[in-house]
Amino acid sequence: MTDRRTFMTALAAGILAGPAMAWSGQAPVRTRVFRAPDCGCCGAWVAHLRDHGFAVEVVTTDDMQGVKDRHAVPAPLRSCHTALIDGYVIEGHVPATDISALLAQRPPAAGLAVPGMPAGSPGMEMGGRRDPYDVILWTGSETRVFASHRG
Repeated sequence: MTDRRTFMTALAAGILAGPAMAWSGQAPVRTRVFRAPDCGCCGAWVAHLRDHGFAVEVVTTDDMQGVKDRHAVPAPLRSCHTALIDGYVIEGHVPATDISALLAQRPPAAGLAVPGMPAGSPGMEMGGRRDPYDVILWTGSETRVFASHRG
């Protein structure tokens, strides 16, 4: 009886610790990525997230403009795919490490974006080419640089 109770207690602790560990700055429990069906770099970015421990649900749609409009992604920050992660909108080729930092810091913001499709960003690997780019944090009305990547 004691062995069974010990086993069940350990099992319950492991089940409950899983989500807690996921929210400790590592991978969120649920990540939903919206992407166009024919976009190869979106698939590469999803693989990047999965390689960093994110559990990803992919939603393929022909209405990416509508997705961006519904989630209020500012036009200057738009890229090819949009993700929803724990109340934040992630637009474009944002590195998983920056997403983890966002989730750990929990700033009051709408989300992060990497405008355009800079070479060398996750999902946009092009051999040795690495363009400098910034990850932008945005609120409803303001933006600021959250992280800079300079090759």
